[in-house]
Amino acid sequence: MQSILHFMPLPMVPSSKFNSLPAWVPRDNQQDWQLEGELKECCGRIFVDSTPEFSPPLEKIIDFSEIDAILISNYTCMLALPFITEGTGFKGIIYATEPTLQIGRFFMEELVEFIEQTPKTTLAKHWKEMLHVLPCPLADVIKPKSWRHIYSVSAINSALSNIQLVGYDQKLDIYGALIVTPISSGYCLGSSNWLISSDHEKVAFVSGSSTLTTHPKPMEQATLKNANMLILTGLTQTPTANPDTMLGELCMTVAVTLRAGGCVLIPCYPSGVVYDLFECLSTHLDKSGFTQVPLFFISPVAETSLAYSNILAEWLSTNKQNKVYLPEEPFPHAFLVKNARLKHFTSTYAEGFSNDYRQPCVVFCGHPSLRFGDAVHFVQLWGNNPLHTIIFTEPDFPYLDALAPFQPLAMKAVHCPIDTSLNFTQANKLIRDLKPEHLVIPECYTQPPLTASHRADLVIEPVGEKPLITFKRGEVIKLPLKRKKGRVFIEPELAGSIVPNEIRPGLSLASVTGELEVKDNVYTIKAIEDRSSIKRKASSSSPVPVKEEVLKERKHEYGNLDPQELLQKLSQEGFQGARLQHTPTATSIHLVRQYSTNIAKFFIYKLL
Repeated sequence: MQSILHFMPLPMVPSSKFNSLPAWVPRDNQQDWQLEGELKECCGRIFVDSTPEFSPPLEKIIDFSEIDAILISNYTCMLALPFITEGTGFKGIIYATEPTLQIGRFFMEELVEFIEQTPKTTLAKHWKEMLHVLPCPLADVIKPKSWRHIYSVSAINSALSNIQLVGYDQKLDIYGALIVTPISSGYCLGSSNWLISSDHEKVAFVSGSSTLTTHPKPMEQATLKNANMLILTGLTQTPTANPDTMLGELCMTVAVTLRAGGCVLIPCYPSGVVYDLFECLSTHLDKSGFTQVPLFFISPVAETSLAYSNILAEWLSTNKQNKVYLPEEPFPHAFLVKNARLKHFTSTYAEGFSNDYRQPCVVFCGHPSLRFGDAVHFVQLWGNNPLHTIIFTEPDFPYLDALAPFQPLAMKAVHCPIDTSLNFTQANKLIRDLKPEHLVIPECYTQPPLTASHRADLVIEPVGEKPLITFKRGEVIKLPLKRKKGRVFIEPELAGSIVPNEIRPGLSLASVTGELEVKDNVYTIKAIEDRSSIKRKASSSSPVPVKEEVLKERKHEYGNLDPQELLQKLSQEGFQGARLQHTPTATSIHLVRQYSTNIAKFFIYKLL
């Protein structure tokens, strides 16, 4: 969603500040008129004055109509789902947990509502043809011609109708080829890591995981151990920031701002870390003597999000689950709502908000990008007052980029990113515990982040002596995992007729003659006797041999062959003058036919 940062915010009411920003056009270009009205400049930064557009998945790399199954790790990973399923010929199935489906719906519906409630009358598109004359960072955007406007609510419903709900540790058969199993990742409600396995191979996909003790069910690690391949993504976006430290700074900043008579704006998503913020911040404010300061949660899906979070006991941590059986609400925000300490509204124009609104206060609202939603309204409302504070907790958007079109700004901006995903220390420990055969990671994890280039510890370490397998955006790589064995089922009737011969103690062998059937990637050997008898009766007068009869009579030799012993047997049968010839890959026996100059050869190939 980084593409939306290149666009002007969508204010809920006309903004004289935004309207007065100067238009930007290149001075030395003959096509200046094409860009007229499309770009605006604010404090040296260029923004597109149009409805925000989103960068969809790279459809040129893969044909979405050929996808059989999609595994969704958590609700933050599914915002692009309608771009994949709608109008692409997609016919596959999508697997996700119930919280992932429902909270993902909240996220998408909120996104659509934010953009549709503030429509733009103009559409900017010519700037995409002139990237070479635009300044950075707009000149460096990737494939802007592929960017798309937000989908509709009907597209959301259609996309989500393809989802099949699954539970943790549920084994799912993918067309007989693979078994996939969702496993708790500990990151958010319903978040999953995925175990992808066949009869003899195991691939672990770990994305968006957390070992911290928060409200979701803890991360399951035992099932992921000793995988042939571990694909690791979704590490913290703020490796130098400790979540507990950031939470403490947030609470202190809020208290200091309220004590000075100011208000606090916390741009947030409608679910996730915001639940923990309600709990920790309300407790801190009570201890600091701010029991009468109201907390406002504003979102088109605020009410449903708060209500839904309290009926998900099976997806919560043990501590939260125990509260359900007391009985007690698992999240304290239910208590805060009942006591009117936390008040939720669909928007600032919702009925009752004007009556309940008073200062000082703390407002939680979207969107964290500050490009649409009620957060835009509050930045405009409080931006000129240095007593107020905006606190950025979501790590998805660089806070300076989010604030750029609002500059100059008098209100204080505080960056307290709270990202509970695995950090590099935790990830390296996890890798050592899981002991995978191969490790696959994004290329950026092999170098320290630009913001801390001196931190050599902020990288993923190799597994043993095997090199890391890395990938980057738009790259297709081949993984060193080959299926060496497969399971074959034998029909009971045929299995009952097999008589094994003991070759050596503990090892018995038997030959099997049957028909191999492959259906949905399941291999089955079936008996052929009944079918061959029917064909014999139908073609008794025909001299043409029946395929089943030929198969039944055909014998196959197996085992190791001693060339010297074979040479001796040939000599005993009257083949004189035979000789052995050895090569790196085979042993040849040359036979000279009597009364002829022709030479016959037997090749005995070595088994590699």
